[in-house]
Amino acid sequence: MRIGVLGGTFDPIHNAHLFVAEDAYAQFRLDQVLIVPNAVPPHWKPYSVTPAEHRLRMAQLAVGSCVRMKVDPIEVERGGPSYTVITLRELHERYPGAEILFLTGADAVAEIGTWREPEEVVRLCRLIAVSRPGSDLDALRDRIPERLRPFIETHPAPELGISSTLIRARVRQGLPVHYLTPEAVVAYIQETGLYRA
Repeated sequence: MRIGVLGGTFDPIHNAHLFVAEDAYAQFRLDQVLIVPNAVPPHWKPYSVTPAEHRLRMAQLAVGSCVRMKVDPIEVERGGPSYTVITLRELHERYPGAEILFLTGADAVAEIGTWREPEEVVRLCRLIAVSRPGSDLDALRDRIPERLRPFIETHPAPELGISSTLIRARVRQGLPVHYLTPEAVVAYIQETGLYRA
């Protein structure tokens, strides 16, 4: 069994995240992609992160009934800082013998030297750095400690120009976000008043 794990803050999840999951499913011949929102991002964010229960719910609404993807609340249920190494250990217990491909943004992978037990992370999974709009993969690779570089693969995804930052800013400005994120997520943002000034 080959499982993809797409981890992140997903504040909010959007169509580029879903496309990365769909693309990875096809490109890496995965059996399933787990979308794993973190509970508390272990690294500093330049904004106030939305409570995990909202981010988890938006991810669930976005994925809906798609059989290729499943939202896994493993990190939200565990609570506290979401360390990748802990999640990978738990997933190996749940799926013994599975090959796990952990996909996350190339900008996050560039900081792997600051992750908890980075050598163990790359032992437990195939770590895939997914490019984002404007990412310079060569510059990001230079920031990865040399000892870890051989264990990290890059996956240049088509640049859709959608980001969670853009969506939050547009909601604050009262601008539409239809077609940037699934309609169920748009409705949830409107109902809950998330991201408004």
